[in-house]
Amino acid sequence: MTVTPDLRPGTVPTIGAPRQASPDLLRSVFRRHAAGVAVVTAHGDRPVGFTATSLNSVAAEPPLISFGVGTSSSSWPVLAEAEHIGVHILGEHQQELAATFARSGADRFGEGTRWSVGPEGVPVLDGVLAWLVCRVVARVPAGDHRIVIAQAVAGDPDGAGRPLLYHHGRFNALRD
Repeated sequence: MTVTPDLRPGTVPTIGAPRQASPDLLRSVFRRHAAGVAVVTAHGDRPVGFTATSLNSVAAEPPLISFGVGTSSSSWPVLAEAEHIGVHILGEHQQELAATFARSGADRFGEGTRWSVGPEGVPVLDGVLAWLVCRVVARVPAGDHRIVIAQAVAGDPDGAGRPLLYHHGRFNALRD
């Protein structure tokens, strides 16, 4: 057992009263978790995309990523069928882009969004810190969401800037 100077055996740390698990509890806890901000895109009959803070690196060999998406999302019907998706790491200068892709009913690929058709026909956003095009390998049911697992097939890590973060319900920049 490791003992820190502040906590000796037999003492109890000061914690708040536990609450019953609920969607509100989960949201409250994860508001305190700072997460990177990404936009996931795909193309079916039309381009779709959404802001994601659930992006994870899963494995290096093969290069796998994962993210969660709600099945009630307007992007889900296209993502449910897409063979390839785009993952874009946003910079602190892209708060408005993050907000556009997070807003329900927004014209996400309208005049204010700069993008082009990338590898495998996937929409690739301009000016991001980094992007990947990935082949979807699994969609795992998880409550009212699906966890999408995808293997990187192409990308570019060389965008300029610092990452955009999401914390306490707001987009934020790193502090020096």
